[in-house]
Amino acid sequence: MNTADQTFIKNQNQRVILNEIVRHDQISRAKLAKITRLNKATISSQISSLIEKNLVKEIGTGLSSGGRKPVMLVFNKNAGYAIGVDIGVNYILTVLTDLEGGMIYSDYCEIEDPSFDMVKSVIIERIRLVASKAPSSPYGIIGIGAGVHGFVNLQQKVLFTPNSRWRNVDLKQLLEEHFDCPVWVDNEANAGAYGEKLFGALKHCSNGIYVSIGIGIGIGIIVNDQLYRGTEGFSGEMGHMSIDFNGRQCGCGNKGCWELYASEKAFYDQLCKVKNKQRITLEEATKCIRENDSETIRELEKLGCYLGIGLTNIINAFNPEAIVLRSNLIQANPIVLNAIQSTITSRVSKYVRQNHQIYLSQLNRNATAMGAAAFIVHDFLMESEQLYGN
Repeated sequence: MNTADQTFIKNQNQRVILNEIVRHDQISRAKLAKITRLNKATISSQISSLIEKNLVKEIGTGLSSGGRKPVMLVFNKNAGYAIGVDIGVNYILTVLTDLEGGMIYSDYCEIEDPSFDMVKSVIIERIRLVASKAPSSPYGIIGIGAGVHGFVNLQQKVLFTPNSRWRNVDLKQLLEEHFDCPVWVDNEANAGAYGEKLFGALKHCSNGIYVSIGIGIGIGIIVNDQLYRGTEGFSGEMGHMSIDFNGRQCGCGNKGCWELYASEKAFYDQLCKVKNKQRITLEEATKCIRENDSETIRELEKLGCYLGIGLTNIINAFNPEAIVLRSNLIQANPIVLNAIQSTITSRVSKYVRQNHQIYLSQLNRNATAMGAAAFIVHDFLMESEQLYGN
């Protein structure tokens, strides 16, 4: 066996061992040998290497099943920190997490002009602010993950954002030029689905759908415990499926898109028309709903109906175990779930067993940013040149 083959095997063994240590709160060398089926010498050697790399720590002894008490090992979640950014149409949310996804710091700012020329300096400024909050650690900031509300290809280039009108933006290159660390760019719904899969409502679900409802609608798809991106990376753009073939023109070029009827923007736009107002906030809408205002309730029920129509199509297409809804409006007014479920029940095929569950996002507004940071953590622990010298 040549040196390259030996190095590959060594690195692969180390990945397997580290992955098991990350999965367990604490674990012994003997248990690792049993789970991984690697011999004790390999386990001992790789653990020494991981301790040397500051990724694993010994924390004392555990219970004995006979003989000496085992020395327990834990993952060093503070060996480095990741930054996740959710770049919305009217906001930027930036988080700092440890290597287990624990939130260290969060920064939220609203933006008026979402054009790339205007917002790029704000993105850089907010990332610098959040990075400055990282505690001292062996690896420092290991990378930056960004979720963008639009079409992002497998080369991580932002081709188009229907609501903020970015075109052919290389956000990855921009951030790599300003920060000396790896950068990962993905669609915001993909990042949100990944966040919910690791830390939230989809954690114990093999096949699930994450639906991000805001100014637009995007979905992230989990199939057999893996994030599904499609051939070019554009899976999940179901906010742009037609639910009215002769409907209104959408910024994406299509007509009658789902998000024109079922997004938060659609709800607020329609409620403003009904109320003859220029602007209605979430707080104002929620107050009207709690006071049982008939006009607001009617618009909320219409929103639930339109959401239910689109979700019925998704259920028929993917037959998921669970659907997770991420929406400030729905989070504040979960009564809309009744209209959603009623529409689904009346429309879904009788041959599709209605054993799917609809949940509100457990991560709420942090889902995309935390998922984006998690992409970076996974890449660091499994593929990083710093750790494996690839």
